[in-house]
Amino acid sequence: MPKRVSGKRYAQALFDLAVEHNQADQWAESLQVATEAVQDDQFRALLTHAQVPVADRIGAVNQVLEGQPVLVRNLVALLVSRGMVNLMPQVQAGYQMLLDEYRGRQQVEVTSAVRLTVRDQHQISRFVHGLINREVVLTSKVDPEILGGVIIQIGDQLLDGSTRARLEGLRKQVRSHVAAPAG
Repeated sequence: MPKRVSGKRYAQALFDLAVEHNQADQWAESLQVATEAVQDDQFRALLTHAQVPVADRIGAVNQVLEGQPVLVRNLVALLVSRGMVNLMPQVQAGYQMLLDEYRGRQQVEVTSAVRLTVRDQHQISRFVHGLINREVVLTSKVDPEILGGVIIQIGDQLLDGSTRARLEGLRKQVRSHVAAPAG
């Protein structure tokens, strides 16, 4: 069975180098640029095409990412040469997590049924900051399926205060009471 490779170890290696060069934030931006580039359908097709020599693929990486730090370009070239360019989003996400931890920040995603106001976002940020005692970097998205309330994702923890979750809980309680024999 082939060994499954994770982008985390590449992210850690690049992050360590970035900190060593005192360029952690700049390299985060460069990784974002590189990730967006390799996710372009035509460019990704070129980078993964078996008939294109590896040297030509690496040349294309250097040309497209010209102006980006050499070590970021080298990372992409390494992934291309190993046939693992599809790991770039994982590498970028892992790097961002390491950078956030290094800077004392926490990425938080809030899902709501309707678009949150700036005031709502500020209140949620303060609430989460009180829970984790770290700077909160909040992103929000709208999902009408939750009906109301909010779902807050803090790392691998989920705080589900959605109306849908409350209705599910009530539905389960009603089912358990209906199924229980009368005493």
